[in-house]
Amino acid sequence: MMAATSACKEGTKIAMDNGKYVRYTPEQVEALERLYHECPKPSSMRRQQLIRECPILSNIEPKQIKVWFQNRRCREKQRKEASRLQAVNRKLTAMNKLLMEENDRLQKQVSHLVYENSYFRQQTQNTTLATTDTSCDSAVTSGQHHLTPQHPPKDASPAGLLSIAEETLTEFLSKATGTAVEWVQMPGMKPGPDSIGIVAISHGCTGVAARACGLVGLDPTRVAEILKDRPSWYRDCRAVDVINMLSTANGGTIELLYMQLYAPTTLAPARDFWLLRYTSVMEDGSLVVCERSLNNTQNGPSMPPAVNFVRAELLPSGYLIRPCEGGGSIIHIVDHMDLEPWSVPEVLRPLYESSTLLAQKTTMAALRHLRQISQEISQPNVTGWGRRPAALRALSHKLSKGFNEAVNGFTDEGWSMLESDGIDDVTLLVNSSPGKMMDINFSYSNGFPSMGNAVLCAKASMLLQNVPPAILLRFLREHRSEWADSGIDAYSAAAVKAGPCSLPVPQGGSFGGQVILPLAHTIEHEEFMEVVKLENVGHYQDMIMPSDIFLLQLCTGVDENAVSTCAELIFAPIDGSFSEDSPIIPSGFRIIPLDSGMDASSPNRTLDLASTLEVGAAGNRATGDKSSCGSTKSVMTIAFQFVHEMQLQENVAIMARQYVRSIIASVQRVALALSPSFFGSHAGLGSPPGTPEAQTLARWICQSYRCYMGDELLKHEGSEFILKVLWHHTDAVLCCSLKALPVFTFANQAGLDMLETTLVSLQDISLEKIFDENGRKTLFAEFPQVMQQGFMCLQGGICLSSMGRPVSYERAVAWKVE
Repeated sequence: MMAATSACKEGTKIAMDNGKYVRYTPEQVEALERLYHECPKPSSMRRQQLIRECPILSNIEPKQIKVWFQNRRCREKQRKEASRLQAVNRKLTAMNKLLMEENDRLQKQVSHLVYENSYFRQQTQNTTLATTDTSCDSAVTSGQHHLTPQHPPKDASPAGLLSIAEETLTEFLSKATGTAVEWVQMPGMKPGPDSIGIVAISHGCTGVAARACGLVGLDPTRVAEILKDRPSWYRDCRAVDVINMLSTANGGTIELLYMQLYAPTTLAPARDFWLLRYTSVMEDGSLVVCERSLNNTQNGPSMPPAVNFVRAELLPSGYLIRPCEGGGSIIHIVDHMDLEPWSVPEVLRPLYESSTLLAQKTTMAALRHLRQISQEISQPNVTGWGRRPAALRALSHKLSKGFNEAVNGFTDEGWSMLESDGIDDVTLLVNSSPGKMMDINFSYSNGFPSMGNAVLCAKASMLLQNVPPAILLRFLREHRSEWADSGIDAYSAAAVKAGPCSLPVPQGGSFGGQVILPLAHTIEHEEFMEVVKLENVGHYQDMIMPSDIFLLQLCTGVDENAVSTCAELIFAPIDGSFSEDSPIIPSGFRIIPLDSGMDASSPNRTLDLASTLEVGAAGNRATGDKSSCGSTKSVMTIAFQFVHEMQLQENVAIMARQYVRSIIASVQRVALALSPSFFGSHAGLGSPPGTPEAQTLARWICQSYRCYMGDELLKHEGSEFILKVLWHHTDAVLCCSLKALPVFTFANQAGLDMLETTLVSLQDISLEKIFDENGRKTLFAEFPQVMQQGFMCLQGGICLSSMGRPVSYERAVAWKVE
């Protein structure tokens, strides 16, 4: 800001020193403005060229034009800064209004509690009177007054539906701005100009409930339109069908809705709702959309139960949308549900009994979506792959919906279960009508047919302990070769291969997965999409495979610092001519924490177990984390889909079962290695960095180096940072066991990078595997020297990474650690 003002003053001074005050004609200003939009900061040569090309500017000196551009840039910066400050001021004003309303609500709640306290005190003092007096019209239960009857009878007539709607509106407003529910601030959510809003969760009410207040840059009508289209922003929503709609005399509308929600895992049934939705405009101009379940209590219209669904209840909920001065809307959101937790296994009930989870998945998701739409409108741009944000959002929604359909396997989409092989760990479903499932023509418009006419899905769920979902998912994303089969990847890619690749991608890549095109982030950066290129694998059995394999990949919840309900890695093979209407057959992983302990996981843990390196100034986080995440549980759901010809179904089923079981085994091995308790029973891998044993190992390495080499390996060896310094040392440091076949047991980050591996896979690499024939001969010839004199030095050479790629090194030193 100061620099911009200084530039303006300097330009004015130059004009005054020259004694020339230039008055530009409107035509000259128009020409300069046009040139400014083409090039805001022209060079000296460019300014002279401008004078030659525009005769209207011929009477102006180049220095004066330079001053004009300086002043113009200054005004532009000031305008943008003023606009930004005005936007911040509007948001702060709106937030202040929300906070004042929240303060009023809390004061009312305090008054209510004071009244109840006085009431209970009076009841206690007049025990005898309270026992004999039966004329009281209300009963007190759990500190709340409930009038009897609570819900007057209603019917399915328009008048009856309007009565239910008005009652729903009253109850919703009492939750949104009143004291009908005791709200407490959601942990970790603090209001401010950059926050998503004020988020609260219920305390001590029936079911689970969440409330949010926020500011969005959209008008109330647009906000209501977006929120009503729940499947567009709520990923768990499968469908919302409007069964009937009628208008009311006050200009409102009443809708009867049937809504279905996906089950998040294979271990629980999906939910459905039979709802009444009431939309109306209040006297102050606010727009209200409120909803509730219709049940036998109201005597309204009924909806028979559906197969594969458990009927859940939506208690009065909705949206209060107020126009905001200066544009935009202030919105109050209330979600209140009873998800019938009795119908799921006990281990999963926290997913259905958590108001925090409801707030994250539904209430906050609505606010995020509105903010995303508002940002796209105010800052329209084209993102990766030449697609606009709305198109990329549709792609991510398509991936998520396809994965949810695979996990749930609804019969009305054509899924049927295959017979088990006697072991029920993996469930197989087949869909012989994939076009119905994806709502598309299962072929390509360019004439290349798809590889099969059916889809087989292999799915399973497993319980994980002591592993933060974000860490495990990041490992699965960044180290695909640890669990994936390259031949099966090629098989899946061939099913969608339609023609020569035309994606704008660089050459090269690796089977581990090279991110070649990051596509989009959500506004909170909790979700991103990318195109991943896999290495050419050539063939699978006797089939000719595509030369390039590409995956469209959706990642959610990989940031440990973010508050998220689950971590997801969903991907689908695509080809170079991919378009929005091309079929997507997604597969992937979903990891859902089952308790609040996951929120306490350290943000400093990494895929390579380097979390424990953050010691010292960080306050020994590793030690604290072990206790905090020692009881964490999460459920992982795996679903993989395979396109095939019907006559090959038996063979594909065998392959799918074996593949998913191998993935489960790999995930269990990785999860065990990432668990803090792993090294207590696996001494062969050494102790994790940060534990006393690891600190001792690091000290031995440095002391032995000093003893045999007469020099210091690290600086500040005596400090508590010794392990951290060793881990981040620029040279590769590798430790191997003294066995008949030396095997690596530890490597620092540089060593892992050189070998293209991780601590999890290091145990599978022997010392001789990283050298070629000549290198092995030299190593074994010189190895006795290490045992005899304690060290040896090798000249520069070439070793091999775990991927078989050559890696050159300038010098190698080997010494005994004792």
